[in-house]
Amino acid sequence: MWSLKAWQGRFLPHPATAEQRLRAYAGWCNAVEGNTTFYATPARATVATWAQQTDPDFRFVVKLPKPITHESRLLGADAELRAFLDAVEPLGPRNHAVWLQLPSSFGPSDVPVLGAFLKNLPAEHRYAVEVRHRAFFDEQRSARLLEDALTAADAEWVPFDTRVLFRSPPTSDAEREAWTRKPRMPYRCHALTDQPIVRYLGRDDTAATVEGWQPWVETVTGWLREGRSPTVFLHTPDNADVPELCRRFHDEVRARVPQLRPLPEPEPVEPLTLF
Repeated sequence: MWSLKAWQGRFLPHPATAEQRLRAYAGWCNAVEGNTTFYATPARATVATWAQQTDPDFRFVVKLPKPITHESRLLGADAELRAFLDAVEPLGPRNHAVWLQLPSSFGPSDVPVLGAFLKNLPAEHRYAVEVRHRAFFDEQRSARLLEDALTAADAEWVPFDTRVLFRSPPTSDAEREAWTRKPRMPYRCHALTDQPIVRYLGRDDTAATVEGWQPWVETVTGWLREGRSPTVFLHTPDNADVPELCRRFHDEVRARVPQLRPLPEPEPVEPLTLF
């Protein structure tokens, strides 16, 4: 996300290298979703540059590649897994969690496979799992089955809250595209570990996005007061204003939990010019 065109010259310097953009992004937010790793395992040298551009307490949540989670469905992909974990090793303490996003067809009958996969993963990493099969949300027995497997591995269940997006018909091209691509996921706010991770998708309308995240402000506030260390990722269909929105969300939480550390101060960015 640190190379998003809409951010250049606004939140990020332009022109700039990818490394300079990541350094600038880390001045706005202190965590990032490693979503691109879903499509290809990055070169270890590339990951090393990510570490060089960020402080040790910056959080990467890196997604396991698609061949492991969707094509092999966590079976028989040992070589791909080893290659991925080796590639992200340079992140060191920045590797906050390895993120398993499972396909919507991965249901309760597949939980034993997930449990065995998690059990065999290296203990030096934390793991977080995102499921999209509705039975895990609609059936108490299925939810408990999944929670037991995750708890045994000290892994987190990552909720993806898309309720605001689907609350009313789309009003922009980006929202219309999101309607065709994003899952309609129920609300879930139960943390299993001391480091819960939340994914929230709003609207391109700021007021609707802010209104929709209010339950998360209360939930995150409660987690912090319990001594947990949550990570929250905010999205909108076009993502154009996300860095500002992230800081606004953080400010709302910090108003309730004053001891929460402030986000870093971003470097001033020169506006784009015609010449």
